[in-house]
Amino acid sequence: MDKVTNLNVGAINPYALTEALVGRKIDWTKKESIEIMEDALETDYNELFDMKFNSPIYAGLKLNAQNMAEPVAASEITIRGDNDPETPDVSGLTNLSELKKVGIKSINTTKIRSGVLTRGLLNLKLEVPELDKTISKTRLSKPLASIVMNQGSAGDWTPENGVWKDIGDFFNDVTEFSDPVQGAIGNCYFIAALSAIAWADPYRIVHRNRATGTGETNRVNAIQFYSKGGGKDAPSKLVEVSDKTIVRTSNNQPIYCRSSDVGEIYPALYEKAFAKWILKTNSDKPDITKTAFGDPVKATAQLNNKKAYYYNTSSRTGNELYSIVRGNSMSYKTIHPMTAWTYGSSKDYTGTSVVGNHAYTVLGWAYRNNKKYIVLRNPWGVTEPAGWNTYQGVLSFFDKSFWRPINTIGNDGVFAIQANSFQNLFAGLGVAK
Repeated sequence: MDKVTNLNVGAINPYALTEALVGRKIDWTKKESIEIMEDALETDYNELFDMKFNSPIYAGLKLNAQNMAEPVAASEITIRGDNDPETPDVSGLTNLSELKKVGIKSINTTKIRSGVLTRGLLNLKLEVPELDKTISKTRLSKPLASIVMNQGSAGDWTPENGVWKDIGDFFNDVTEFSDPVQGAIGNCYFIAALSAIAWADPYRIVHRNRATGTGETNRVNAIQFYSKGGGKDAPSKLVEVSDKTIVRTSNNQPIYCRSSDVGEIYPALYEKAFAKWILKTNSDKPDITKTAFGDPVKATAQLNNKKAYYYNTSSRTGNELYSIVRGNSMSYKTIHPMTAWTYGSSKDYTGTSVVGNHAYTVLGWAYRNNKKYIVLRNPWGVTEPAGWNTYQGVLSFFDKSFWRPINTIGNDGVFAIQANSFQNLFAGLGVAK
C-alpha cells in the first residue's frame, strides 16, 4: 500500500456543463452536438480532456510539476466581463513579423503544436498562451463562473439561473452502479465513489426519511458520513437534507449530480448532503461548488467508514494491478468499493477520450482470449477510451441470478481495458475496506 496525500482529482462533466450553459437538453447522439459543445466551451473536443490545454472542465485547477492538479489561488482567477475582448483579430495580418502587433513577442521561439502542408499552403497551429482569452482555469466567463464558482453566499446558496426544487423520488427502483451521473462541477471523485458503493455494497445506500410537515411531500432524508481527516472532511455525522435539488429555472433539468433513471434523486441528495457536511452548515441549500476536487478513495471511506488503501501505478506492473483488483473481487466483481484516477496530462489522452485528472469506478476484472482486463466506469455515464486495448462484449458475474451482467459495447461510460494499458494511463487506484 502507498501513501497518497492531497489528491485534487476533478474534471467537470462537459455534457452537463454544456447543457447548463446553453440552457437546454441536448441530443448527444447527433453529430452536430459535439459542435455545440465546442462552441459553448470554446475548446476543440480533442483538447477537452487534458489539463495542458487549459480546458474549461478543469476550471479552478492548474497542472503542477508532478503532473497532477492543484487548486488555483482565488487571486489568480478573473471573471471575463461581457465587454472583454475575445481572441485578437489576426485576419488582417500579411506576414509572420506582424504577429508582434497582437502580442506574440518572439515568433522564433513560439512553439508549434501541429502543422499540415497542402499544395503550397502551410497550416500551422501555434501555442500562444499569452493570447488565451477563452474560458480557462484562470479566466472564466460569467456564465461558467456562475455554475462552477461560489458566488459569496455564507448561508443559503443558489446558482444563477438555478432553483431548488423537488423533482422526483429518492429511489425509482433499486440501487445500481449506473445511477450516479456527475453534473457541471468537478466532483468526479465523489460520484465515482458513490457509484463504487452502489456496485460493491448497494445495501449501504438506504432510504432513511421522515415526514417534517402536515403533508406527505414534506420530507427529510438522513445520510451518514464518517470523518477521515484532512480537507473535504468534518466530524462524523448523520446529515439531514430535504428532497429539493438544484435544477435549471428554464427547463427543470438538473445542473449538478443526477440519476441515470429519470425522476430518481438519491445521487443528487448524496451530493447535497456531502456539501452540507463538509461546509458544516445547517442550510438545506449548501454550495454544491464546494464539493469540487478531492480524493476518490477517501470519499469512499467517508461513505462506508472503512480504511482507505492506495496503490500507485508507476511502481507496479499491469499484472500486479490486475492482481490487486482480483484480490478485492469475488469471481470478476469487486466486493470492496474501488476507484481509480488519471494523471493531469499525458500525450496519450489527446484524441483518445481518456480524461485527465479524472476519477473512475473500478467494477472488477475480466479474462478474455488470454488477455487480462480491468473493468471501469466513467461517472459521466458516457465517454470511454478509444483504441486502448478495450474489450467489446458482455461480462457476467458470479451470481447471474442476482448480479446483472455488464455490457461494454454501449456508450454508457463502462469499459474493460487491458491491465498494461491501465498501468500506462492511470495514476493510481484504491479501495476502502
